[in-house]
Amino acid sequence: MDKKIAIVGLGGVGGYLYAKFVKAGLDVVGFARGEHLKTLQKKPLKIEEDTKSWSVTCKAQELGTTDEKFDVVLFCVKSYDLEKSYKLIKNNLHKNSIIISFSNGVNNGDVLRKLSTCTVVDGCIYILSHIKEAGVIRKKGKVFTAVFGENKVLETIFQKAELRFKMPKNIEEALWKKFIFISAFATLTSYYDKSIGYVYEHHKDKAKQVLQTIAEVASKKGLDITQEIEKSLHVASNIPYDSSTSMHKDFQDSKPTELETLCGYVVKEGKKMGVNTKLMEKFYLALSQ
Repeated sequence: MDKKIAIVGLGGVGGYLYAKFVKAGLDVVGFARGEHLKTLQKKPLKIEEDTKSWSVTCKAQELGTTDEKFDVVLFCVKSYDLEKSYKLIKNNLHKNSIIISFSNGVNNGDVLRKLSTCTVVDGCIYILSHIKEAGVIRKKGKVFTAVFGENKVLETIFQKAELRFKMPKNIEEALWKKFIFISAFATLTSYYDKSIGYVYEHHKDKAKQVLQTIAEVASKKGLDITQEIEKSLHVASNIPYDSSTSMHKDFQDSKPTELETLCGYVVKEGKKMGVNTKLMEKFYLALSQ
């Protein structure tokens, strides 16, 4: 397979994928910005894992600066940057290009389908990683699974990179199974300005209510994720007490947040479908101030 691959966003997710793809000998270009990009144009991209660190030479560019055409594009940006990122790379796509978003949320595929005539594959990713400093990605633990709709090209890419992946029959249900935990705890940690452990210990009843609301919205879409309510609470009770969410950190750092994707979307979809979203709406309105 000789596909030209682009990874848009070289943060915790995209940076790790990029490094693994380079290591596997895949033809991949990464797109980044700011200090991270400047560093990567001078130095190799460094990956720090729990027991080892390794580096790869980086072909990092800024979006909109190349005429190269790509067969596969992976969007690893924040959900609020997805549409803008697509518009900056659309001239680098051709009619048979495959595009996928690993951004948080359950409707990124729908966003891309409205913008593009390319093949859009739905997906999400399980990984604990972040930019430690410009040019350095820190990955924690062994957690890694890429989840995406059935697609032979993506299957081959992830196999070659020796990265764990799943292609579930019902990709929409799989997206919601990840979304329920992130949506609930991103909202709650941001609202209370506390860790996941604190929220579980002091506001477990509210957490359960929010999880039930999200599950009910999914149910109205024909997806049964009720078993994820207790699973999510179990995860929250077992991860390190001071763990939080990227949205909470973005609020603390006064950065743009994924509030619309992770909280507002549930409120708006719930209202459309007759679901009682009063508690979620309370959090949403408070965080929107």
